[in-house]
Amino acid sequence: MTMLGDTLRESAIFNLEGAVTMVVDDSPFSMTLTSSALSGFGIRPAFTLGSGLEAKQILQDTPIDLLIVDTAMPDIDGFELVHWLRRSAPNPNAFAPVIMTASHIKRTQLKRARDCGANFVVTKPFSAGMLLERILWIARDNRPFLEVGDYFGPDRRFRNEIWDGEERRANMKNTGRKGGSISL
Repeated sequence: MTMLGDTLRESAIFNLEGAVTMVVDDSPFSMTLTSSALSGFGIRPAFTLGSGLEAKQILQDTPIDLLIVDTAMPDIDGFELVHWLRRSAPNPNAFAPVIMTASHIKRTQLKRARDCGANFVVTKPFSAGMLLERILWIARDNRPFLEVGDYFGPDRRFRNEIWDGEERRANMKNTGRKGGSISL
């Protein structure tokens, strides 16, 4: 187990068999393909749901390690589900890694996925290798969670550069959440 801020070696070996994973997709075909891909690298999804509302009920009471959710669903879409999840603290699932899937994604939807707090968006059809690559990337990711205005989720900046200029944030505070929080 690594501590926050530690980075994993590139050669680190992951055992994904015990990962409690939830897949939410209203398409039975997509659900089967995603579940099969996950099974190929040892993940047996604990929950496979066709409804965002069902997922929301389970996420309130059951800890998960990974959420894979489709962006377009009839009851509540993936964007709404992830936004709710990120704002559900002190629920520990508020920090769960989220991969969103989409068949057709426009630039505005990518922005919505980023702004609701998703870690990644993977477009369908995706290969099992691509999904595994994203899962492993998330496992190695050490970006802090930030709270800025209506946003709560992983820091959207991927670069880890030291800023040499003046700090322009009006107010910085640590809320005790994983990685702290920044209010602008």
